[in-house]
Amino acid sequence: MQDFVLQTQGLCKSYKKHNVLNNVCMNIKRGEIYGFVGENGSGKTTIIRIITGLIKAEQGSYTLFGTPNNSSKIYNCRKKLGAIVETPSIYLNVSALDNLKMQASILGVKDASRCESVLKEVGLGGLLENKKKAGDFSLGMRQRLGIAMALLGEPEFIILDEPMNGLDPAGIIEIRELILKLNKEKNITFLISSHILTELELVATCYGLISKGKLIKEISAEDLKNECRHSVIVDCDDKEKLLLVASKFAKQEDIKQQQNGVRIFGEIDLNGFIGALLEQNIIIKSINTTASSIEEYYMKVVGGRVDD
Repeated sequence: MQDFVLQTQGLCKSYKKHNVLNNVCMNIKRGEIYGFVGENGSGKTTIIRIITGLIKAEQGSYTLFGTPNNSSKIYNCRKKLGAIVETPSIYLNVSALDNLKMQASILGVKDASRCESVLKEVGLGGLLENKKKAGDFSLGMRQRLGIAMALLGEPEFIILDEPMNGLDPAGIIEIRELILKLNKEKNITFLISSHILTELELVATCYGLISKGKLIKEISAEDLKNECRHSVIVDCDDKEKLLLVASKFAKQEDIKQQQNGVRIFGEIDLNGFIGALLEQNIIIKSINTTASSIEEYYMKVVGGRVDD
């Protein structure tokens, strides 16, 4: 049985008769880094607000660590959840350490050393003796501080809403490395929403693709990588012969059967392959080559331009 941190079933939400979410069903397993991909206004933040208890869905339900959202135990489950929704809730006129102390008081964290340890975890240990106000921090430092605040309660699941937004290249790298470190060393599960697909590609282990309030597809990083690889798709009149020829040009694991033919992943000698098919008197009905980026795949899956 899969150990799911979060599952949603048919979540719906509307504002002023405008459907923001439409029957969203998503599944996040323990230990995953779930890349939540969608254009601005696709419904990502609304789902996050529902999961964190900031708003309620009009229809549907969800389970957090296996506990239904209508159970009285859901409040205790949320103690295992850390989140930054839209922007970190930081007091700009006090230091990083004072921000953490105030957050610890709100969360009921009694271990005084916890504030110092999380600052070190996110790479801000140099601020322990520094009274520099958070308002003078770079965006990257503020994001790190926000993650430190999310870590105070020792969460098993962290939700980050557009964490790369507005960061310079150095800041993006820092946040990316921090996410990977926390996932690997502490087995923290992440839900990361973003419209910057190339950045998610470097951290995500699986994806949920959402557009206009509908979750279109969930796919593992490995399967997405295969979908975006160069491939040759062949339909013909004799599938058995086609498979034999294909095995001479590609590894068995790179050959995927389709209804009337095969899809061969990776670069192959296309002219030689076609010649070998003709030598076997195989009638080629169609032959196409494909290769796409993650952005192109997203556009293909959602069915055209998201701003149509």
